[in-house]
Amino acid sequence: MDFEIAELIRPGRTITGMSAVLLPFTDDGFIDWEATEAHIERTVEAGLTPAVNMDTGYVQLLTDDQQHDVLVLAAVVSGDEFVAGAFVPDEPGAAFDLGGYVARCEAIASAGGTPVIFPSHGLNSLDDDGWVAALVAIGERVDRFIGFELGAMFVPYGRIPSLDAYEAMMEIGSCIGAKHSSLSRRLEWDRLALRDRVRPDFRVFTGNDLAIDMVMYGSDYLLGLSTFAPEEFALRDRLWAAGDPRFRELDDLLQYLGQFTFRAPVPGYRHAAAMFFELRGWASSSRTPTGVPQRPESDRAVLAGILERLEQWTSEVSS
Repeated sequence: MDFEIAELIRPGRTITGMSAVLLPFTDDGFIDWEATEAHIERTVEAGLTPAVNMDTGYVQLLTDDQQHDVLVLAAVVSGDEFVAGAFVPDEPGAAFDLGGYVARCEAIASAGGTPVIFPSHGLNSLDDDGWVAALVAIGERVDRFIGFELGAMFVPYGRIPSLDAYEAMMEIGSCIGAKHSSLSRRLEWDRLALRDRVRPDFRVFTGNDLAIDMVMYGSDYLLGLSTFAPEEFALRDRLWAAGDPRFRELDDLLQYLGQFTFRAPVPGYRHAAAMFFELRGWASSSRTPTGVPQRPESDRAVLAGILERLEQWTSEVSS
């Protein structure tokens, strides 16, 4: 890094927030569509853009029909203001499936959303030049999309390409931004500095649930953590735009939630989110699909304590 971190701070900036929506399940193992619709609506009303069929929404575990139904629901509730993961299931050793990605992107665009290029074994097995070439090929067939760097702590086929590859991705006109989920401030600061120098209109969407204050430095966000508390995240964003020092107090409290729920194994955050939904009365169950790492039941008391602090803090601010 050949720049001063302080130089990146952008006080008073309007933050663009996208929230990866949890997909609640009923206690008998079925998608809770009523709770899902309510949460997409809650996210929209908070002022955040819902992001569906992402890791938070168990996209890897959904059938094609279920993914389609989620897209339709998101379109109806959000008025076509949503983004969605373009996920292509494959196995280790598989080749990059351009046709599969284009088909997923077209399905999302047809529903009114913007596709987020979810990683796969085939895509992330490519070297940096091949990774860029794959995104170029997608960009030639899709009007607009969001790139996605996802670390291996989230999925076994995750990978963070080099900064040179990131710069080449920024040169793709139809790529309007990219979600960066390395959980590394340093790597994200590098990308922000590059963005400011090369393509200022490009959106760096932080996916760092352990450092949500990256928005201070010019990142926007596409977070799983925000699904726990969309209204509180939106309030935090407004406090930053207004130059209100209470931004830091609320950010600290939300970050405490993130540090606790996104501890290793990181994918267990989804079960934590399901427990938090149940505690908030947003879902009738904390059930998750089979294969999702489970948090211990003792987490529930900690989550209840954080929720109580959040509700008390926002109540005092509103009064």
